Order: sequence, then structure tokens, then C-alpha cells
Amino acid sequence: MDNEQLSMMDLVIEAHVELDRQGPGSAEVTVKALSFLDNIDRISRTADLGCGTGGQTMVLAQNIAGNIVGVDQFSDFISVLNENAKKQNLQERVTGVVGSMENLSFQQEEFDLIWSEGAIDNIGFEKGLTYWNRFLKKGGHVAVTCPSWFTDEHPAEVEAFWAEAGSNLDTIGNNVSIMQKAGYIPVAAFILPERCWTDRYFVPRQAAEQELLKKYAGNKTVEAFIESNHYEETLYSKYKQFYGYAFYIGKKI
Repeated sequence: MDNEQLSMMDLVIEAHVELDRQGPGSAEVTVKALSFLDNIDRISRTADLGCGTGGQTMVLAQNIAGNIVGVDQFSDFISVLNENAKKQNLQERVTGVVGSMENLSFQQEEFDLIWSEGAIDNIGFEKGLTYWNRFLKKGGHVAVTCPSWFTDEHPAEVEAFWAEAGSNLDTIGNNVSIMQKAGYIPVAAFILPERCWTDRYFVPRQAAEQELLKKYAGNKTVEAFIESNHYEETLYSKYKQFYGYAFYIGKKI
């Protein structure tokens, strides 16, 4: 990649392509979310939307039967997912495809389960749940993680950061109501532990950032990218009692 032509999106991809997860989460939390599904033994078809390199996709494949299709807009991530599926001998059941969460090419009521960790916020919680509903079978489940307010107090510094990133955080209670209005019975909502941010995301990302600094020494775009990431980490450390990621599980009516 040309040192002078780097964009922020180029750096997002390069910093995350070798990470197990592209956002806060963990295998343990994925398994916990699965425990709330009452039809887990009957799942034959699953979609993992905004799957990234497929860290959670592989966890899903190890815990449920049937076929899983991962969808992500970045081909670099999908290449890693498909390679990892082969390494784990899951290529017959797990397939990654390049595509948009907002323009899915699947059939109506094709899936028993729609999964999305750390991605629905890119298109909006209500918009995503409403649109994806049509692709779920009746009685099928949706399970997503989304940044959310834990309290009624919303620090302005946090609001400004997430608004600039294109996200408007809502409370867990409001998101559960949105899920209800979008045609689901709310099954569960729980907060992701702090380690899902720190140990499982920030620490691996910091290692990747150091490699970027070596590779693109002196590049101002790289320095600005890493500075923004560090600010995100500082904000979380300062205000983690007010916000974080929450898992939302619903069942299609």
C-alpha cells in the first residue's frame, strides 16, 4: 500500500484484518448469548452479518449445527474467514461472502438465526432489526451487540465521540422497546464485561498499531488514526460505568 495514499479506512482494515475480533466481544460471551436460544438444536441456517474475520462465526459453528454464511463488506476480512474455516475443517458448513448488511440477497424467511456482533450500529439498531426481520423464519432468533447507555446520565464527551463516529447511543431499555416494535419478543439483554473491550480488543489492536507505526514511519494519517484509537480507549477507561456494549436477543413473532 502506498505510504502517501493511505486512507483511514485502509488503516481500519489493516489494523483489524489479523485480529480475532474487530470490536469488543469474546468467545465466552458468544456462547452465553447462544444459551438464551430455545431452538438451538433445530438451527439449520444462520447468517452472521458484519462478520469481520469471523472470530464469533467459528464459535457459532462449534456450538450449533447447520450451515453458516458470514457477510461483510470488506473482502480482506472475508478471505481470512474462509481461510480459517478451511483450517478448522468447517468449509462445508461455513462460508464468507462479500456483501452489504443493508442489501442482502437472501430469500425471505431463509434463516433460523441472524447474528451480528458489533456491526448493527453501522446501519442503525432499529433499521437493522426491521430489515433483517424478513429474512428470519417465524420463531427464529436475532442476536446482536450494540453500544448502549447503561445510565440516564450521558457524558457529553462520550456523546460527541460516538456522534462523530456516526452512532447515536440509546439506553438498553429503549433498545429492548425498539426490538419489540420491530417484530420480536425480547428474550434477553446483558452487558458485555469490561475484558471484552480491554483484553480481547484494545490490547490486540494496540499491538497491530505498533506494527503500523513501524511500517509507515512518519505517516501523519497513521499517527492520526492511532491517536483517535487511543482517545477511544481513554474515554472508555474514564466513562465505562456509563456505557459499553450490550447483547440483545429476540425471537421473531
